[in-house]
Amino acid sequence: MPKLAEESKAAARPGMEPLSYGSPSAAAGIAAPTVTRGCRYDGRPLRVLHVINRFDVGGMELVLSKLMRGLEPEGFLQRICTMHGFDPDLKARLQIEGKIDVVGGTEDKLQFAVSRLARIMREFRPDIVHSRNWGAIEAIPAARLAGVPVVIHSEHGYEVNTIAGLPLRQRVLRRVFYTMADAVLAVTRELSAFHARQAWIPANRVQVIYNGVDTNLFTPRRNEGVLTRESLGWPPDAFVIGTVGRLTPIKDYGTLLRAAVTLVRKGAEVRVIMVGSGSELSCLERTVDESTELQGRTLFAGAANNVPELLNAMDVFVLPSLSEGLSNTLLEAMASGLPVVATRVGGNPELVEEGRSGLLFNPRDADALGRVLLRLADVPALRRELGAAARRRVLDEFSLERMFSVYRELYVELAHQRGATAEV
Repeated sequence: MPKLAEESKAAARPGMEPLSYGSPSAAAGIAAPTVTRGCRYDGRPLRVLHVINRFDVGGMELVLSKLMRGLEPEGFLQRICTMHGFDPDLKARLQIEGKIDVVGGTEDKLQFAVSRLARIMREFRPDIVHSRNWGAIEAIPAARLAGVPVVIHSEHGYEVNTIAGLPLRQRVLRRVFYTMADAVLAVTRELSAFHARQAWIPANRVQVIYNGVDTNLFTPRRNEGVLTRESLGWPPDAFVIGTVGRLTPIKDYGTLLRAAVTLVRKGAEVRVIMVGSGSELSCLERTVDESTELQGRTLFAGAANNVPELLNAMDVFVLPSLSEGLSNTLLEAMASGLPVVATRVGGNPELVEEGRSGLLFNPRDADALGRVLLRLADVPALRRELGAAARRRVLDEFSLERMFSVYRELYVELAHQRGATAEV
């Protein structure tokens, strides 16, 4: 398909110029509207419909819920539309009762639900439809069918079977649907380049908006960490390695356990905390049960509600993923003032300035991870230096307030361009 890249320029929506992180209006070359409090259309709040595959426990879903809460005081009226249902406990915990529509069944597949999506859109009358990831991509043609003024699509990460590239069918459909959208976003530069390449469109057509983290909730509280260690019966001088995330193959937590074995054999007083649940839990538990080095030293905390406290009980945070979009848990650990050690994949090098705010290693390399962790175990001053730099980096570049500001500016600017805002 040699002409696809050139054709995508012509296929882009008229008047839509590339937007850049932090300053959409500057990139578009026009003056931004003056906004005092939100944005209104025919005397009502600007309406945004967020479309996702399923509202379940996950990084993207939690970022979405934070974004909705952050924009509500600004005069935005928002709803979520899911393609395959939701976790009722999560819905109740996040207090979004009455704000979710469900399109279809629970089977995780493309369901040709364009007409059903369009019907929901006509009922809600959104000014903006913002879909996320492959599972919700049908929202783009549905929004055009329903006459929605502004259509945005975001990509947030990878699945283990798509790291090497997307299936041809997905590439073709993404190519078609991306060119129907007013803006296509990704949460890292690496992910932006990947999807632009896979969809045969210019690189600057997929713009980047980083996720943000609550730096008040995730903050250094070492006294809490001491109390958490005491409650677990762990010695005060233990070297605690931890991680937070879905226990799935793409996270490769087996590499972390193998590295921990190395430290124990070197005489380190190691403890391991693994926070999260998922399909790999039984396999990881079996690994621990079969290892004399790890027995009695490893805690599987499950999907805990006290993640900030558990982070403060750690000395080092490790993210051994085979691939990543933008890791929210990595940002949370950095905000908590922890030295972080992560694989050199996906968006990790965009978050972690190697040698300054954290350390990187190649995926599946348990020996390299072990060496890095031994160095951190032996040099507490290095842990403090890296952790302080990590905290500063999040405060400067990845706060929730900055994320709210960028999305708010993007939504208002595109609504202004598309004539959705009669009063601003």
